[in-house]
Amino acid sequence: ADVALTWIPVVTTFEAAVRASGLAGYLHKAGGVTILAPTDAAFAAAFERQTLDDLLLSRQSELRALLEAHIVHGSLSLADLRDAGSVTTLAGDELAIAPAGAMARLGDRATTVCADYDVANARIHVIDRVLG
Repeated sequence: ADVALTWIPVVTTFEAAVRASGLAGYLHKAGGVTILAPTDAAFAAAFERQTLDDLLLSRQSELRALLEAHIVHGSLSLADLRDAGSVTTLAGDELAIAPAGAMARLGDRATTVCADYDVANARIHVIDRVLG
């Protein structure tokens, strides 16, 4: 899953965060996860550049907690997410899910913008806001 993130050009910040946090190894070994990957624009809207740089360079535990709010056990398609109505993230947060046109609304915060990147042990959905 961590390698697949490099194929999606709008999630380079998320991909860098996964590497910086040490989560890449976990994702590589995980038996199936759903990744809700915020776009680079979502990270830019949520964090000032200096704050984001600090998270990536020196606040790994905080960064990991933030990323865990974007990962769900089990490889869930967009249809699976919409049918579930809610999921629990790796961080332990309950995330309500509702249909939003052809996409899905996550809590009261984010909407999927691209969905169903299917990789070996994960399903990746690109979202328009940072969760958590």
